[in-house]
Amino acid sequence: MTDRELVERAFTMLERAYVPYSHFPVGAALLCEDGAVFTGCNVENAAYGSTICAERTALVKAVSEGRRDGFVRLAVVGGGADYCWPCGACRQMLYEFAPELELLVARGDHEFVTLPLAELLPHGFGPKSLG
Repeated sequence: MTDRELVERAFTMLERAYVPYSHFPVGAALLCEDGAVFTGCNVENAAYGSTICAERTALVKAVSEGRRDGFVRLAVVGGGADYCWPCGACRQMLYEFAPELELLVARGDHEFVTLPLAELLPHGFGPKSLG
């Protein structure tokens, strides 16, 4: 799957986002080395702390389907004029499973930039940090 196809797959998730409070839909598409793709959207909650981001939704779907590794690229998209960067919680969660993950971060006009997760979370804390 090309980078562009992965980004466009993430954009299809914007319409599924549940965002009655922020009105800021986010979509994500997580590519595995075998070609499988897990998608996600953000799901807000009136108890704001219970909200889950699109990136974590895609990752949790993958883990709940038995995947623990082999994650290659993740596209994160939003509808705004700026790039839709993953929040700190998402960066940490992604690092747990894929510290070498490549991110494709897009803005509403479908333009995107590519960078490694390590650039967004240098010196990340993961399983190797525990022992």
